[in-house]
Amino acid sequence: MDVSEISLYNVSRPVFNQESFQARLHRREKLKSSRSAKLLQYFRCSTEKAKSIFISFFPILEWLPKYPVKEYLLGDIISGLSTGVMQLPQSLAYAILAAVPPVFGLYTSFFPVLLYMVFGSSRHVSIGTFAVISLMVGGVAVKLAPDEMFDISPMNATNTSESHEARDAMRVKVAAATAFLSGILQLCLGLLRFGFVVVYLAEPLIRGFTTAAAVHVFVSQLKYLLGIKTKRFGGPLSAIYTFIAVCSNIKKTNITAVIVGAICIIILLGVKELNDRCKAKFPAPIPVELIVVIISTGVSAAMNLTENNKVDIVGNIPTGLRAPVLPDFSLLPEIFTDCIAIAIVGFSMTISMAKIFALRHGYSVDGNQELIALGICNSVGSFFQTFPVTTSMSRSLVQESTGGKTEIAGGLSALVVLLVIVAVGYLFEPLPQTALAAIVMVNLKGILKQFLDIPFLWRISKFELALWIVAFIASLLLGLDYGLLVAVAFAIITVVYRTQSPKCRILGQIPNTDIYLDIEAYEEVQEIPGIKIFQSNASLYFANVDMYVSALHKKTDIDPAAILSAKKKLEGKKKAQSAEERKKKTILKLVNRKSAKGAAEHEVVSVEVPNEQIQNGVLSVPETMEHDANYDEELAVFIKSAADTHSLILDFNPVNFVDSVGAKVLKMIIMEYGEIGINVVLAGCNESVVANLNTLDFFEKSVTRGLLFHTVHDAVLRCQNLASFGDGSSTERSSS
Repeated sequence: MDVSEISLYNVSRPVFNQESFQARLHRREKLKSSRSAKLLQYFRCSTEKAKSIFISFFPILEWLPKYPVKEYLLGDIISGLSTGVMQLPQSLAYAILAAVPPVFGLYTSFFPVLLYMVFGSSRHVSIGTFAVISLMVGGVAVKLAPDEMFDISPMNATNTSESHEARDAMRVKVAAATAFLSGILQLCLGLLRFGFVVVYLAEPLIRGFTTAAAVHVFVSQLKYLLGIKTKRFGGPLSAIYTFIAVCSNIKKTNITAVIVGAICIIILLGVKELNDRCKAKFPAPIPVELIVVIISTGVSAAMNLTENNKVDIVGNIPTGLRAPVLPDFSLLPEIFTDCIAIAIVGFSMTISMAKIFALRHGYSVDGNQELIALGICNSVGSFFQTFPVTTSMSRSLVQESTGGKTEIAGGLSALVVLLVIVAVGYLFEPLPQTALAAIVMVNLKGILKQFLDIPFLWRISKFELALWIVAFIASLLLGLDYGLLVAVAFAIITVVYRTQSPKCRILGQIPNTDIYLDIEAYEEVQEIPGIKIFQSNASLYFANVDMYVSALHKKTDIDPAAILSAKKKLEGKKKAQSAEERKKKTILKLVNRKSAKGAAEHEVVSVEVPNEQIQNGVLSVPETMEHDANYDEELAVFIKSAADTHSLILDFNPVNFVDSVGAKVLKMIIMEYGEIGINVVLAGCNESVVANLNTLDFFEKSVTRGLLFHTVHDAVLRCQNLASFGDGSSTERSSS
């Protein structure tokens, strides 16, 4: 067999080695026309395609006509009622987090839930209020409508109800505008198919961020639990300021509020633990939150806690739905940055839970459609003065565990909330705020358990641990909006750092196999004589080319520039030694003439040769010349280390792409090693890498496709055959 046939690229596509410029031009024109045809086909609309697009935009049209009533309806009813009674107290509690009156939490748990039932692609998530998003909304509302703007102070006993109403009305406008803008952002991202943005929110980042948000929420509820009136802080260090304010007013604690809150916490923790341990025995979890709300409301009304013990209560809950109103568009420029963070965090929460349930129940969810659904829920809901929504983890788990099969369960939970809004909402006006604080705090238990991630991540990945800690500390100190921005920036930096500092290794062969592994990791692996196989587990692009070249020189112990420099020095030394030897011969002749001719020649010798170099008529060698000889031997050994290697194989299996800088450096490597007689070939290039090299005009007369091989083993066979034919001294011959 001809040696050139070993190159699989030569066998499969021999024409590429002789293609002319015209042939290449023709191929490119053909590719362009093919792409144009595909583009026209993509935009060509047929009845079936239009129907498919329409159904994908309204997922309910896909599953509702096929809804098996007998199999699913009972489970959905039980699940919807269970989720609804859980959603009711949470909506009241999270409205306080969002810095708006509690009734707006009820609105937020009704309108968006119905919209998601139509547009959402997940069948098990529970859309509505959530602690993290509510806290972020509350931060925006407090920033744009602080108490000072309305002359309200926690130390001032003369605060009027009109001031509070004006403040609450302004904060409702801010919350509704936030919902509108975050919804528009989500809708635009979904229509532009930008659902992939969630990949930049790695799981450690999200868990660190949500843990910091849980700390923010917990600290913000302390004043309600203790019955203390303090200013609500926003922005950087808000959690620290809030904690200091609570501690400085600890002497003003309302003992009655503490007792009521403590009893609620004990009941909630006890019954939730019972639900967890006996969930297999109970058809539905005990609605402990609703029970706590009902009991605490009844006790508050019966004992008149607000008058007798100064316990803060929920207050006025108007009956009925409000007429839709336009959001305040003048606020949009001021809240744009905050809305970006809210939109991304809300989407990441929803898609992560949706994917978990989809995997568990064997269906698929569309990230882009989830963006569209959330965008519609928030933007349309804002006209009914709702604040931004996302998936609640606790309610979603209840909805799924109680037998929910479709979003009909979500629709039924919305009807439960609607019943409260239009009929019985006023009954919850005596509800103590300390009971709502207890509900919020207990629901943070699952998120606060994420502190256990720290020892786990310490064992498996220091990079992910650093990401978790940075996300947590930045979000805790800088606020959730800036904290998320810092965390995402740090995540991108870690990705860049890890691609800039790839792990590099020299591969060897497991004897009598075509398997090649790291020679430092496995004792059985043997390096092939005369061949160096270098692998780097990162793509080759502008950010890491210098490190790639440096690692290549270090791992192979071959630096072409240093070797060429050493060769030049050695050749210079040899020339100098030849001149010195000729000079010595001339001097020796003069020394021999000295004895014959007498004193006249002695003057010549004394000029050219020092007396100390002549002993008994023999010319001695200086120590500097002996040192030069040793240096020459070192240079020779250094050059011989490269002479023992005839081929270098670059394993490109881990490489996903090569940019223009990487292609130039790769060509430089091939040329430099070729100058010192080492043949360079590439193994394992995937189609995208070959396409990159084609686009960058990498292949030419001196660098041909003959240096490409499908596997490392094919490249090894090729190099061994070239060496056996005495043809392994030049990269240019690889195309033979």
